[in-house]
Amino acid sequence: MTPDEEWGLIGKVAIVTGGGSAGDGIGNGRAACILLARAGAKVMVVDRDLALAERTVAMIAAEGGTAVAVSYDVTTSAQCEAMVADAMSRWGRLDCLDNNVGIGSRGSVVEETEENWARVMHVNVDTMFLTCKHAIPAMIRSGDGGAIVNISSISALRPRGLTAYSVSKGAVIALTQAMAVDHGPDGIRANCVFPGPVYTPMVYAKGMTEQARETRRKASVLGREGNGWDIGRAVRFLLSDQARFITGQVLGVDGGATLVGPSRAS
Repeated sequence: MTPDEEWGLIGKVAIVTGGGSAGDGIGNGRAACILLARAGAKVMVVDRDLALAERTVAMIAAEGGTAVAVSYDVTTSAQCEAMVADAMSRWGRLDCLDNNVGIGSRGSVVEETEENWARVMHVNVDTMFLTCKHAIPAMIRSGDGGAIVNISSISALRPRGLTAYSVSKGAVIALTQAMAVDHGPDGIRANCVFPGPVYTPMVYAKGMTEQARETRRKASVLGREGNGWDIGRAVRFLLSDQARFITGQVLGVDGGATLVGPSRAS
């Protein structure tokens, strides 16, 4: 692998949470890990399932990149603190953070249970709060600022019967913009990517009919579906020096789906 210098990521250290994926599938986190490594970053691939993270690292190693697989539970502050300390111990710095962890949920406020509401908020919002809480001081200590990307969802802007999920992903946008304002003076950039109906292992692992998949394709004004690579490329851009003057932004990677009416089936 010959790193592409134009990204300004050679020698930088990146943590990617949710960096594993089922089998050899390319989810959003795995794609970001591979693309960051191709650009010369040292990547800590974090997943609660270590075997999934190890498969991502094997893919990176096969291309000559540098990565390590670790298992941390980012729903707890102590584990997030340990994760950041691990990266600092291994490589002496932290420059980039890509937050991918999240779960889905269906139902209105009437249909949703209080327990599941709390669970969705904890996994989708608290994890990003906790990882950033510990990562930002490490980025500041590293001396060159840093960059954060949080993964939201098109559902934050176009609710479609996924109320708890939509609210949690809306909170991710607000959290990202608040951090951009709070930590801009520290040289920390924070941006958000919201994927549209992309076809990833998390989506198809639950089973999907061709009819449902066609509905998702038609949700894009381009008439095609996205995939994990599309999200990974957006993440790499926002974490790179090419986005050095971009912060607090919400980038839709949705094939134009937000321009047309939402579909509950998508």
